[in-house]
Amino acid sequence: MFTGIIESLGTVSKIWDEQGNRHFIIESDISNELTIDQSVSHNGVCLTVVARDKNAHTVTAIRETLEISNLNELSVGDVVNLERCMANNGRFDGHIVQGHVDTSAICNSISETEGSWQFDFEYQPKRSFLTVEKGSICVNGISLTVINSKRNSFSVAIIPYTYENTNFKNLQIGKSVNLEFDIIGKYIEKIMGQDR
Repeated sequence: MFTGIIESLGTVSKIWDEQGNRHFIIESDISNELTIDQSVSHNGVCLTVVARDKNAHTVTAIRETLEISNLNELSVGDVVNLERCMANNGRFDGHIVQGHVDTSAICNSISETEGSWQFDFEYQPKRSFLTVEKGSICVNGISLTVINSKRNSFSVAIIPYTYENTNFKNLQIGKSVNLEFDIIGKYIEKIMGQDR
């Protein structure tokens, strides 16, 4: 389980395919602290560390993960958000994030507003894809607060610290991001849907 508080940034240094899987080597300042079999969030996708050396680690994404996330768009040199799983003796600063991406969304607009940035996203609607005003959403692994919640779109406001310390600073209009909707909202929607 994760909190959506980004710990570090990693740079993709190598990508290769093997049957239906895609392997990524990620260079980061936390790679040397990782262990084999450890779960690490990469742009919000929980991936298992399968190899590591001093300054890099290797993870593998299966076909299903590539189909529903933006990992299939990564190229060598791209920057990814990294978060190790939550320590059970730490503070819970974000919200409950599983690292199980639901879908991707397209960035429709970016505007600077009085020292922060507003990013607007649109995604294909599905009954379980719910946002609410001031509710939580996980975008590329980052725990954020929803504004302008609509049926298939929402916005987030990004403060300068988040902008500078995540890959939001590299995000452009037309590019995709990974979304994980709030798990509590998904359970409530499922329970309510059984009565319909």
